[in-house]
Amino acid sequence: MKKILLLLISVSFMISCTENITVKKQSIIGYDISDEGEKRDLEAGSIENITLWDNYIKAHNDRDFDVIRSLDSDTIKARGPQGQFILGVDAHYDFLRQWFDQNSPKWKIKYAIANDVKTKDGELRQWVTAGHDMTLTVDGNQVNLYQVIDALISDGKVQEFYVHERVKGENE
Repeated sequence: MKKILLLLISVSFMISCTENITVKKQSIIGYDISDEGEKRDLEAGSIENITLWDNYIKAHNDRDFDVIRSLDSDTIKARGPQGQFILGVDAHYDFLRQWFDQNSPKWKIKYAIANDVKTKDGELRQWVTAGHDMTLTVDGNQVNLYQVIDALISDGKVQEFYVHERVKGENE
């Protein structure tokens, strides 16, 4: 009887001393193909990056160049839908000033998805892919566009982005 009691106490003690460890696995939401042809998992990313993107677009709509500059990295790269390439925060500022004056763009975010991918060297790249309704005023005429923008976010800054767009049809 003493042995059974001692065994029960020992087992109870061992069970109470074990620690439940929960391993959180990221949700795989798709894949990315590197320039070298390597297929890499895309994982669900941080909502904080979506919030940053929301603030970035709001600053564009508000023409708040101070906020835009604060969210741009110094070495920002922007690739526009007609082949434009803008390098650096000052060049981005100059481009936006002229473009805003000539076209009065306004964005409305329709969706935003944060995703993360690791390179073969282990570098974490955090992206936001966002779809936007956009209006421009060109020569007094309103032009309705749809844009998808892929933005690389790092250290709370927009590092680079790619803009893909099309003119919306009359019934959209």
